[in-house]
Amino acid sequence: MIDSHCHLDHEPLLSNLDSVISRSKDAGIMKILTICTTLDSFDKIKQIINKDKIIFGTFGIHPHEAKNDKVTADYILTQINNNSKIIGIGETGLDFYYNHSDKNAQIKSFEQHIIAATKLNIPLIIHSRDAENETYEILNNFKNYNLKILMHCFTGSKEFAKKLLNLNAFFSASGIITFKKSLELQETFGFIPSEKLLIETDSPFLAPEPNRGKKNEPSFLKYTAEKLANIKKIDKEELVRITSFNFNKLFN
Repeated sequence: MIDSHCHLDHEPLLSNLDSVISRSKDAGIMKILTICTTLDSFDKIKQIINKDKIIFGTFGIHPHEAKNDKVTADYILTQINNNSKIIGIGETGLDFYYNHSDKNAQIKSFEQHIIAATKLNIPLIIHSRDAENETYEILNNFKNYNLKILMHCFTGSKEFAKKLLNLNAFFSASGIITFKKSLELQETFGFIPSEKLLIETDSPFLAPEPNRGKKNEPSFLKYTAEKLANIKKIDKEELVRITSFNFNKLFN
């Protein structure tokens, strides 16, 4: 399995990193992508990716932080600086549910991340909440740049998924699909083609059933994999093979 999105720089994962990695390997995790959200986060990630060969990282400013960490595309390029273990840009995007940052600040930050992704030709990890129309419109403005789009922890509508598929987007399923009330989301993931699916934990957040309410970690990915396999009506082993292939294809 490949955990395509987690936050190893967050507690309680960071202070227990050795045991977290050990449990991940025992659970069958082959790669872990730890995601950047702030400039301070990136300082930690640059150290974390050297802890084990299975760990890779990204650079990005979360939309919640857009008001604080105002980065440009050129700055992003200098930060990644040919580091072979920094393989994506994000998480970036729009969050109009919490609006911790001004909408215009979020949009400007998102666009700078997109520009950097086009220059580096690496995937863009996108957070989108209560901003389907705006997210799609911005991405569609760059449709001629062959963006590599990964919709992280996708919880959007089927109509949103359809529009994103026209942009060749990939979609990552989190533990939310295991929740009893997520029937509409489960139906949407049933609709999304298997060749466009990845899996993630978003740990330490969003622990899947039967561990809901606990602090999440990459080793819990197996529960999301089992649920998504059930939704797609295939064996878990086949689901793991497909999503791992998709990750490796997307991230080259």
